Amino acid sequence: MPVHRPGSPRPRRLFLAGALIAVCALLPSIGTASAAQSPDATATPARGTARMGMGVVAHDGQGGLPAGTRATQTEGVDVASYQGNVAWATLWNSGVRWAYTKASEGTYYTNPYFSQQYTGSYNVGMIRGAYHFATPDTTTGATQADYFVDHGGGWSADGKTLPGTLDIEWNPYGDSCYGKTTSAMVTWIRDFLNRYKARTGRDAVIYTSTSWWTQCTGNYAGFATANPLWIARYASTVGTLPAGWSTYTMWQYTSSGPTVGDHDRFNGALDRVQALANG
Repeated sequence: MPVHRPGSPRPRRLFLAGALIAVCALLPSIGTASAAQSPDATATPARGTARMGMGVVAHDGQGGLPAGTRATQTEGVDVASYQGNVAWATLWNSGVRWAYTKASEGTYYTNPYFSQQYTGSYNVGMIRGAYHFATPDTTTGATQADYFVDHGGGWSADGKTLPGTLDIEWNPYGDSCYGKTTSAMVTWIRDFLNRYKARTGRDAVIYTSTSWWTQCTGNYAGFATANPLWIARYASTVGTLPAGWSTYTMWQYTSSGPTVGDHDRFNGALDRVQALANG
């Protein structure tokens, strides 16, 4: 059997020391493996999960909340499938008077909560509309406009339905501008807007951020005369608007508001919301 000599380490101490050294050596690789397996905030999301303002904070940051009262601006919300069944009565009681629901994305996705969200807002008295998340790298603008209208994005002259919205913004699935040049992007948007108007008789609202619009359309000004602007900016003011628009119609000002997160302000009292619905 082994004999312990005075002054030499005991075998158990040798074993423990060796084990400690081995663990320490493994720690960097364990940390690396854990980081690789952890969800990454910048990981590409699944198709269909995009929503209004998804890239606003990452690209434009966020600041304070807007000042002013609801006497001159009317509170609204925008919702998508990730919010599930929405507590519309709660929102109504808090002063929300209009809402937009995501209806579709590309030509491959429809919102499974669309009925509860779109009809639910109407049932509590809100003026409501639908929006389409554009993916210009998958199909043409006209094709996506048809898909949108066929899946909830139409318009009716009932005084309670807002014109459909084209949500055109940062691409959560890849290249910011969907692989298109500025002129090709303008053409895609024009094709969508023209087909939407041909199908519904209404000019669609354009939802975007100034930074995306500047980068991906070259700050094109040609849609401002016909299409209302819904600007995305999470700050105390709307800031600089895209070229052509001297004012905004709607403003998404936060993604962390009460009940549903995404809150908006209409640039006018409730009668102006009604006027847009009436066409």
